[in-house]
Amino acid sequence: MSTSPSPRVAVVVGNPKPASRTLDAATYVARELTGAEPDVVVDLATVGAGLLDPRDPDVGAKVSEVAAADLVVAACPTYKATFTGLLKLFLDRFAPDYGSGLTGLAVPLMLGGSPAHSLAPELTLRPVLTEIGAVVPVRGLYVVDAAHDDPAAYASWLAASRPVVAALLAARAATPGGTP
Repeated sequence: MSTSPSPRVAVVVGNPKPASRTLDAATYVARELTGAEPDVVVDLATVGAGLLDPRDPDVGAKVSEVAAADLVVAACPTYKATFTGLLKLFLDRFAPDYGSGLTGLAVPLMLGGSPAHSLAPELTLRPVLTEIGAVVPVRGLYVVDAAHDDPAAYASWLAASRPVVAALLAARAATPGGTP
């Protein structure tokens, strides 16, 4: 019996504060969806001015790593009812028409101060992830910031999303070329 390779998982965090609660939440979601630590973690707060230079080789390498992932957890805090400009700068690097789009699954995750912006992942981040090539098979996840470290805040979303993501990752692994 052969086993399929483990999915390649990337976490991208657009919080302007390095090593943030958003990073903790995103790695938790990646781990809970796949049973393993993410292969790639891009904490954009640590990237610096290279995000503003379209030819920056370090940012280009990060884009390539994320583009090659089977699953991307894209996470950020909610700012003015949408995602951060920091995350937007990074996502603008993906161009599906030129071979650098996302090719796997993506999960939009946003944290916010209250439930008032709970639709932000669906209304703002999901369309951008789809536009740059990702398949977003489950609803976006919104977590109230004060509960970012409480597994109960993720439990019902994980119960509904884990089987869908697992099935699609398995189909992707079993399909030549990696797309289900």
